[in-house]
Formats: sequence, structure tokens, C-alpha cells
Amino acid sequence: MASAENVPTPEKPTKAHAAPPAERTARPPVDASALEHRNLRGGEFWREIPAFANVSEEEFLDYKWQMKNSLYGEDKLLELMDGLAPKAFVDDVLRGFHLAPMAVRVTPYLFSLIDWNDPLHDPIRTQFIPVASRLTMDHPMLTLDSLHEQADAPVAGLTHRYHDKALFLPLDTCPVYCRFCTRSYAIGVDTDVVEKVSLKVSPKRWEEAFAYIESRPELEDIVISGGDAYNLAFKHIEAIGMRLLAIPHIRRIRFATKGLAVMPMKILSDERWLDAVTRVAEHGRKVHKQVCIHTHFNNPNEITEISRRATNTLFERGITVRNQTVLQRGVNDSQETMRLLVKRLGEVNVEAYYVYQHDMVQGVEDLRTSLQTNLDIEKFVRGSTAGFNTPTFVVDAPGGGGKREAHSYEHYDRETGVSVYSAPSVKPGQLFTYFDPLHSLSDAARADWKDADKREQMVQDALLAARNHQGQR
Repeated sequence: MASAENVPTPEKPTKAHAAPPAERTARPPVDASALEHRNLRGGEFWREIPAFANVSEEEFLDYKWQMKNSLYGEDKLLELMDGLAPKAFVDDVLRGFHLAPMAVRVTPYLFSLIDWNDPLHDPIRTQFIPVASRLTMDHPMLTLDSLHEQADAPVAGLTHRYHDKALFLPLDTCPVYCRFCTRSYAIGVDTDVVEKVSLKVSPKRWEEAFAYIESRPELEDIVISGGDAYNLAFKHIEAIGMRLLAIPHIRRIRFATKGLAVMPMKILSDERWLDAVTRVAEHGRKVHKQVCIHTHFNNPNEITEISRRATNTLFERGITVRNQTVLQRGVNDSQETMRLLVKRLGEVNVEAYYVYQHDMVQGVEDLRTSLQTNLDIEKFVRGSTAGFNTPTFVVDAPGGGGKREAHSYEHYDRETGVSVYSAPSVKPGQLFTYFDPLHSLSDAARADWKDADKREQMVQDALLAARNHQGQR
């Protein structure tokens, strides 16, 4: 054994010191533009529209007035635009009506938020009112029901794709119709280009869905969508909510509605509907089950002081609201616009949940962006606010692969625009392809997509590259 004299004396640890105040660096004062998310549009802005110039605040904030005066069909909309927008633009809209897969329906609230000095480039007009001049050729790989919701439906109006979650569609109408709707196969009335699948309100049909849900003990999470839960009568909101909460294995339900973005005054003036949702949420808490609202803001201009009043009302009642945004060209495909949207959602206590890569929907190729746009925006937005208020950027994989994080592709060819995803917990062993819009590709790639043989080869090459990538892991 070594003697005590031979044992080395450990060095005395060095004491760490905080930097003296003179050496600390403070962040520079922020520019006023960094707080733009707090500046919500207020006042009686609707009076700037000649047809609404004499509408009082009491009337405008009445959901019944909004519904009664919704602009449904071309005649009413064109009449309101007459004298407000240039004739060339109005003619462009008229041509767009007959090429769109979705019927057109816009609330007075939304119509008032459009910048009528430049309607062609306005992000709200872009989402709801089609113009023929902006339409582009559909991608040859596009299908009407690209997500295979009907193929994954064991009973009408119920899609069971994920192991523990199902999508329940109790109706097929909405307070407005979005041009980019992924359910253009069913939502709204028939158009010149699409004959719709019917999912009318039917308690008998609903019971078939409930029976299936009861028979599948793995189901824990039900999304109540449509159509739009806003259009369900208050008695149906309560009946559906309570029925699902009574099923022992159901742990979570979500009412999906775009209503907060397009008609927030329903929350402020339809007491019976709000009370019905509140009763379901309160009962959920008592039985330790989660009840939320999922909504759909796409552009910061959609969030106003009226929106804040509505979200505050839900917040006071303890109802969680989450948001699902669709990435759209000319609406929110700039990095600064998306960051402002995310920050503004946080300002009104709405959790930024998802940003979806635009689905491959018929007739709206002008709204789709490349996957690379999604990846670049996600990188920019992350870190601009708290993580729990930062959305996950996803691709809902065509063919029923479900939501995949945008950057989790197995392969992505920027030249052909083909990306490939796997979904091992949804449909193991399968690969799912997404295709960038033709307008985002080179001239050479666009020409190749017109050739059926080259088209098939591009897809097969991408699938092979994806399998090789999987094999290397």
C-alpha cells in the first residue's frame, strides 16, 4: 500500500464566477414590428363595405344576422362586389365559379376583412373566392379523395385510420366553404365539376357510427368534424358529446370548427350552442376526459378583436382551443406571415397545433406549395415563441398514411417533386407519395410529368430510393 506521503494532493477546485455586470450583454430593444401580433383589427371595419355601411355593431355581432346575410352563390356575391371591385376582377370571379370543386359561401364578417383595394392578392379572398386567372393545371397524380377517408370508413361518415383515433363526420355543411377543402368530395352542394357524397344530418346514421366505436375498445380519441360542428344544433352538440363520453374507453373528444375564424360572433351571441359545448366540457372534466375545440385560422388578418372576445369567452369557461393551419400559396407561405400567425394565435390563447402541407385537392393547385417551402418555414418559425405554442409541420400522406412530420420523409427529390413517407404505426410496410405542384418545378420536370411512361418511372425511382434509405438504417 502506498504511504500517505506518496498520495497526490488533489488540486483545489476553481471557483466559478458570474460575469461582472459590465461584461454582460443585453438584447437590444425590440422594434415595434416585433410586437405586431398584439395589434388586432378593431372598430366597425365592416362599415367600409357600402352594403354594410348602416349595419350596427349589435347586428353585425349577431350570428343569426351573419348566417342570414351570408354570401351564398354567385348572384349574391357578384351583386355585393359590383362597384367595390374592378369589373375585370368580377368577371374573373364569375369564370372561377364554374371551375371550382367547392360551392362558394362567405360570411359578411369575412367579406369585410378582404382588402378590396387589391382583392386579387388578398389572402382571405384567395381562400374563399375563386378566380379563373389564378387556376393552374392539376397534378396528374391528384385524386378527389386523396386521403382515402372513404376507403378507411367502416361505416358511412366514420374514418378509422389510426389505431386509437377515429374521425366522425355527422354532417356535410359549413358556415363557409373553403376552396381548399380536403373533403370537397362531400362538403356543400354539387358543383359543375363534382357530384358530392351525401353525409346529411341523420341520428340513425350516427348510431351506426357509435355502435362501431363501442365495438372497438382500442378507440380512445374521436374528432367530431364534418362539415363543421358550428352547424350542428345545440341539442346535437350535447347529444353527440355526452354519447361519446359515456363510452368507457373514449378518453378524448374534439369538436372541429372553422367557425372561430369565419364567424366568431356565434360564440358571443348563440348562448344555447356555447352552453351545450360548455356542459359537455364540464362533464368531461368530471369524468376525467378531455373535451377541446379545434379551429382553423390560416392568416393573421383573420384574427381580430372580435376573435379575441370569442376566444376569451371560451378561455373563461376552461375550454382549450387548438388551431390547425393549412399552408397555402399567397396566404401564409412567407416565413414572416407564418411567424406572425403563430404569435397572434398565442396572443388570443389558441394553441398552434398543426401546419398542414396542402392536400392534393382537385381544382386548387394554385394554392399548393412545394414541400421545401414547408421545411424552410418550419425552420424559421421554430424558436420564435414557446415550444408548446409552436405548431408541428406535417404532411397528411396521400393514400391514408396519416399525418407525418414534414421533415421525416424517407426520400425527397426536389427536381421531380416526389417525396415518400412511411407510416409504421398506421399502415406498416407501406410507402406513401406526395407530389409538389407542377408550378413549383422546372420546365423539364413539368414536361416529364406530361409523359405517362416518364411519370411512372419517376414514381418508381422515388419508391426505390426510399426503400434503399430504409434498408440503410
